[in-house]
Amino acid sequence: MRIIPAIDIIEGKCVRLSKGDYNTKKIYNEDPLEVAKSFEDHGIQYLHLVDLDGAKSSHIVNHRILERIASRTGLKIDFGGGLKTDKDLQIAFDCGARQITGGSIAVKDPEIFEGWIEKYGNEKIILGADANHRKIAISGWQEASNLEVIPFIKEYWQKGIKYVICTDISKDGMLAGPSFELYEEILDETKDIGLIASGGISEFDELPKLKELGCEGVIIGKAIYENRISLKQLEKYILENI
Repeated sequence: MRIIPAIDIIEGKCVRLSKGDYNTKKIYNEDPLEVAKSFEDHGIQYLHLVDLDGAKSSHIVNHRILERIASRTGLKIDFGGGLKTDKDLQIAFDCGARQITGGSIAVKDPEIFEGWIEKYGNEKIILGADANHRKIAISGWQEASNLEVIPFIKEYWQKGIKYVICTDISKDGMLAGPSFELYEEILDETKDIGLIASGGISEFDELPKLKELGCEGVIIGKAIYENRISLKQLEKYILENI
């Protein structure tokens, strides 16, 4: 199971929100590159980089931060937030993203999203399935939909999507533990999908449980920034599971 720390960007700074609420913004570092380098120094190879300004404004905003981290670290970055057009996608890939995550676009304009899967392949395009009380939420979690999360994921799995990041918004940033039950259901319905768990990770002992369920990766945010999970613990886990 891949360990994927998260860096969320607002106005060029590394922040975290609670339940996706922009009013709960807490700045952890003025320099996201410094944070990314500290991850890499502890043997971490992956990074989930989210452009929260982009998510709110529906177009890519913080691509220079992406470019800076990609050019000055060896981290394999998946980038999301506000990717709505072919141009946004091209900017993200040109700036060094290895993968992109599409959430709102997969709901609002499935033709475009499916076109991206076809053009770039399912190794490069990740489905973002962000759910609040099992309903898909979009536009930086500011907007609810009537789509149920499991049928939504299953439909795209049948269309060839390989990776999905599923965030339980009610858990995100709350340090109250991940949605084990939801992830178990998703994996029962879509046997070979690369499910990346996100939201609510609060302590190290949850990681082996997610691995046992069959999650392909786990995104860890606030637990790292609040020192609930140390980078030393993650380094040891990575070394033991190579």
